[in-house]
Amino acid sequence: MTTTDHTRTTGAARLITPADLAGIAGRPGVVILDATSIIRQPDGDGYYSADTGRGLYEQGHLPGAVYVDLLDDFADRSNPDFWTALSPEQFAEKIGALGVSNDSTIVVYDQGQTMWATRLWWNLRYVGHDDILVLDGGLPAWQAAGRPVETGPGTALPLATFVADPRTELYASVETVTAALGDPGTALVNSLDRETFTGERVTYARPGRIPGSKHIFFGDLVDATGLAAGVETVRAAGDAAEVIGSDGPVIAYCGGGIAATFVAFQLARAGRSDVAVYDGSMTEWANNPALPLETGEPAS
Repeated sequence: MTTTDHTRTTGAARLITPADLAGIAGRPGVVILDATSIIRQPDGDGYYSADTGRGLYEQGHLPGAVYVDLLDDFADRSNPDFWTALSPEQFAEKIGALGVSNDSTIVVYDQGQTMWATRLWWNLRYVGHDDILVLDGGLPAWQAAGRPVETGPGTALPLATFVADPRTELYASVETVTAALGDPGTALVNSLDRETFTGERVTYARPGRIPGSKHIFFGDLVDATGLAAGVETVRAAGDAAEVIGSDGPVIAYCGGGIAATFVAFQLARAGRSDVAVYDGSMTEWANNPALPLETGEPAS
């Protein structure tokens, strides 16, 4: 596989604090997007269930924020897997219909897990948009700072035109990952918890991980207050997984392509802004018995 060009996607991961967001909210060209969805994880083994976060949005959201339904409106519903990305052209049409243009400064947030916000961040970058800010800590941080919220269905923005310019290097398919197996120049990064990574917990159709995977648990890249961990913490995790300084491609995956985007976002803050996300992740991989898995602790 060829080495990814790092230059096109440098500097694309930016956080914004509630105070700084309050200073730009309402300015022309600034669009705030709420990307909340819901996962319900069973105790012990078993697959999760999912639901739209629209109800939570209507209970309380940032003033002027527009809801982006990642589960229904912004997912390929012809695919049985949750949250499968739309084609860039479909995404562009739908995001334009929400009032987002190529000239918009976009602020994305969710209601506390951040991975929904970074899923939208990744999708926007995939279709070629760079002017994106992620609200650090999401709605809880906004409320903790004493900022106001709105309730109800929200206000629609005028229709805008968004034209996609896809960065195909940021999207990994099952074919991309299969081709990377055994390639020492490509790093596969599993973003799930340790028990799922080793196969002790069975969440998907089969236990384990994609062979040769490194491990960076997305939960380790959040601090105790729910904010994104600092760059030095991220860099240490990336160095331990041997992905920060490597020259070859990095592909992050998780269960359904959501948590992996948070790892990609954090690695971008630490200097690896070219990390691809395997959209189907373990939901797709484990469902295919022809694809290999490994369990246990990786060999040192």
